[in-house]
Amino acid sequence: MTGHTVDYLRLSVTDRCNFRCSYCMPPEGVEFKSHEEILTYEDMIFFVRVAVQVGISKIRLTGGEPLVRKDLSDLVKQLSAIEGVNDISLTTNGVLLPRFAGALRDAGLRRVNISIDSLDPVRFRTLTRGGSLADALAGVDAAFEHGLLPVKVNAVMLPELLQEVSAFAEFTRVRPVHVRFIEWMPVGSCGPSDAESVLSKDRLMKEFAAIGPLEQVGSPGGWGPARYFRLPGHAGTVGFISSMSDHFCGDCNRLRLTADGRLKSCLFSGDEVEVLRLLRQRDEAGTLEAVRRSLEGKTFDKNRVREMNSRGMSQIGG
Repeated sequence: MTGHTVDYLRLSVTDRCNFRCSYCMPPEGVEFKSHEEILTYEDMIFFVRVAVQVGISKIRLTGGEPLVRKDLSDLVKQLSAIEGVNDISLTTNGVLLPRFAGALRDAGLRRVNISIDSLDPVRFRTLTRGGSLADALAGVDAAFEHGLLPVKVNAVMLPELLQEVSAFAEFTRVRPVHVRFIEWMPVGSCGPSDAESVLSKDRLMKEFAAIGPLEQVGSPGGWGPARYFRLPGHAGTVGFISSMSDHFCGDCNRLRLTADGRLKSCLFSGDEVEVLRLLRQRDEAGTLEAVRRSLEGKTFDKNRVREMNSRGMSQIGG
């Protein structure tokens, strides 16, 4: 790990979700962990208090859908009180955000990423297996209303996205929303089935460039690998994350803690370090050793990923 900084924890608070997105879960869904197998908020707070000792300072709450977990603002408040934690953000599908945005902001949440993979209501419902685009867009409104800025929207680069380039471009024209397009990743059993299912960053960028010249701009904030561009006269930006076509392993600054208490230093790798027992025992020395062991095993070379991951995004905390 010489020369690399890992300061960003993606903390999954639940494996449950109110959507069943086709690129995230198989049609039959996944078997959720029992209540007893999932970390308590107290377990998570204990872990973060240990993790800041090795440099973790930024936390993103993930799931599943984190807002289905009861009293999430209580967790945010406790995390924000930990010395060494400088920033807390959230990834959500946005549907429940109008209900909770104010309390989360008051508790210390700073920013949100909202997953919206289509701006067509019918396609959105199909992709999410029942979700409402109007409800997700209400989440975007709530984020702006409560100052959870910058507001970022995540969209997975499924092939059908090519039909919606103009709609997403218009989405960024009048509001300072930052749409990030993420190449579809083979995580779990729901990755691309063949080459025709893969839409690359370069192909999508060409479609946006056909609308108008793309001016590269700096990141609006956050710690992700997206490259951002602005179309002429637009208030927001479009960003592209080349998860597959141009791996950014060398710049990775992430550590993941799954909702069932396993440390992952690489999204694509099946390597995991179990810490559930250590957290339940409040074993600070053992937990610190486990974190260091996970970080020492972290590879920054895309060619050195060993056993591929078999768990889906909702089970990991993408």
